[in-house]
Amino acid sequence: MGFSDLLDSIGGLGRFQFINITLLFFAGVLVGSHQVLQNFTAAVPEHHCKIPNMTITLLKAFIPHDQNNKPVSCLQFKEPQWHLIFSNSSLTNTTGLKTELCRHGWTYKRQEFTETIVSEWDLVCDMKHLRHTSQTIYMIGVLVGAIILGSLSDNWQFAGTSTAFSPSYSVYCFLRFLAGFAVSGVLLNSVSLNLEWIPIRSRTIFGAVFTGCFTLAQIVLAGTAFAIQDWRKLQIALSVPIFVPFVYSWWFPESARWLALNKKPDQAIQIIKKVSRINGRAKEGEAITAEVNILLDFTMKQYIRVFVCHPLPRCATSFSYFGLIMDLQKFTLSVCLVQLIFALIEIPCKTVSSLMMMFLGRRFTQKSVLMVPGCLVLVNTFLPNELQTVRTTLAVIAKGLFASCFKCVYMYTSELYPTIIRQTGMGFASTLARVGSMTAPLVMMLEDYFSYLPGLTYGLFPIIAGCFVFFLPETLNVPLPDTIDDVEAQQSFLTNHFYVDSIQQKHF
Repeated sequence: MGFSDLLDSIGGLGRFQFINITLLFFAGVLVGSHQVLQNFTAAVPEHHCKIPNMTITLLKAFIPHDQNNKPVSCLQFKEPQWHLIFSNSSLTNTTGLKTELCRHGWTYKRQEFTETIVSEWDLVCDMKHLRHTSQTIYMIGVLVGAIILGSLSDNWQFAGTSTAFSPSYSVYCFLRFLAGFAVSGVLLNSVSLNLEWIPIRSRTIFGAVFTGCFTLAQIVLAGTAFAIQDWRKLQIALSVPIFVPFVYSWWFPESARWLALNKKPDQAIQIIKKVSRINGRAKEGEAITAEVNILLDFTMKQYIRVFVCHPLPRCATSFSYFGLIMDLQKFTLSVCLVQLIFALIEIPCKTVSSLMMMFLGRRFTQKSVLMVPGCLVLVNTFLPNELQTVRTTLAVIAKGLFASCFKCVYMYTSELYPTIIRQTGMGFASTLARVGSMTAPLVMMLEDYFSYLPGLTYGLFPIIAGCFVFFLPETLNVPLPDTIDDVEAQQSFLTNHFYVDSIQQKHF
């Protein structure tokens, strides 16, 4: 008896599955908000050089103003220019006046945010690169957590809360690294546990519901950031609740598939019986004995195509997604409002992609949600800044499609790898995904040297990755493979089936 048949015999989609997805969904909401938290904790308020004992009416004499009559951010006059107070600065030529870097620090406009790490530690002007560096360090933590596969990352759940008490930028980065380390274990285990116990016919729907937690996480983040404008309080508000999933995480059972395939059938049977009791099928569970041993027949052959071709779309998705979402201040709207719009667009995009996955297949959907938003990003890169409405609209649509790509790629990953190497395969793919999300903030820094380069990179990479999806097998309505032999058998069946259909079509 295969595991899929076994799952149907103990209740299929029962009470255990609903409890499982509910608890994982709650954990995903709390953890998902930390992925883009730095949009608010590291927001850059409007700022200019601090002039001691100076009123706003005399500011023009000390700080150059731009064409919009706003003070520039990083320069001040070497000598006071009193004549500028009585002149229209937008018409007065100040290019010949001598300027210098800010001497006494900066003054920040605290209208939208009362305090961020940027305003607290002066991460502006020559130090502005440190803002993106801190997000990269967080993603490095997520990368390390993906490599360790969460076996130790659960011990660092306190890091998110501790970050709020950072006395310096270096301590903040260290604690953000630990927070990313912990988050990675939660995300990886959540995806694995989500589909492990879901029947084939319900896998797409439940996968879509589960990934909806990340959409809800962004909505919660936007609302919380709007209400709490101090970065330390915001960090605490979004970190303390994570201890709740940490407490009930011990309830989640070990993978019965993994135990069976690693010659621990007795433990696998005990877990299956536990699930059957929760589903009200205790009698069927007690009847399960040695038949689980059928799952143990496997040989470890190389399955190079999946390992080579599939991690690249994961990397491209994370790279372009975080490159697009981690710089919300480039839009003219409020950061909280842009975050909310970016979250809401995921609902229709994920709904459409779920329907595509159910009726058109995983492979076609994966290609589409990689290549289409990549093209939108390329178009957006070369649009003039005057078309701000069009640029914002294209960016929102591209972000929604990249988010649906995350949903597809998570499910596709778990279906491609057999149980015996699923955790390893997902860890490998997740590692490359974190490399993508880790380098995305660094690419933003290249905008100072060539303004088109970030957009070109964020657009071309997913298009190239979409081409690699052509080499992956289709997994729609296919049982989760337990061994590598199962994967090869499924691919052989699909290839032969396609070949027979082609001959029949030509014949008729």
